[in-house]
Amino acid sequence: MFDSLRQKGFDIAARNHAAAILSADFPRIAGELETALHNLSIPAEELIGSGGGEAASTQRLRKRLYAEHWPKHNFDFRLIVDGHETVSNSHEIDHVRRTEAGTIALEIEWNNKDPFFDRDLENFQRLHAQSAISVGILITRGASLQDTMRGIIRRCIEKHGILDESDMVSRFGMKDRTTRQRDKVHRLTDQQTPFAEAFSKQFVSDKFGAATTHWQKLEDRIDRGVGNPCPLLLIGLPASIIAE
Repeated sequence: MFDSLRQKGFDIAARNHAAAILSADFPRIAGELETALHNLSIPAEELIGSGGGEAASTQRLRKRLYAEHWPKHNFDFRLIVDGHETVSNSHEIDHVRRTEAGTIALEIEWNNKDPFFDRDLENFQRLHAQSAISVGILITRGASLQDTMRGIIRRCIEKHGILDESDMVSRFGMKDRTTRQRDKVHRLTDQQTPFAEAFSKQFVSDKFGAATTHWQKLEDRIDRGVGNPCPLLLIGLPASIIAE
């Protein structure tokens, strides 16, 4: 399962028998997800234009999942004792797929603060404990993409021959840069660092830094047992999906 994704460099990890459950009870859905991810391509320009947020291509993946019957859903829990409600919780999941065999919950954490992993995994845990879902799936930036992000951004800037920040805003449709962001780049260029290298260093550190959602941060949670015993499928998007 997911061999074609592994061959493209995707990070794939299954925990708590998730692979067995998907292959036995949800093979068609697993195949649909594999196809959707295998065809995913993100132009390097969109990484910059998004300002570090969710790239347009990732938004298209969301829309494809919505079209394939993975809608957003709020799970509401109420515990009533002797006619009195004692507990009331709501868990919003971005993508939920329901079948006769069960329900799969999926979250995409492209570029968020890393504590969002705790929220997602704990939601999966609670939903699984109540038999509301069979498997939880988390998709994030993979290790190879995180490790090579600066090089991808630098090469994109060099390809377009951009030499200053005003050209960055006009060429990629970025939001206006803050004074702090500009000053960091200026300090580097004043030290004779080429603009593409200076900008990519500041941009990636600011927007795709170590404290954001990526594969290593997700692995850290899994190794600590966050989300157990919910069956989990973890997917890291690789550098190979970036079209340079």
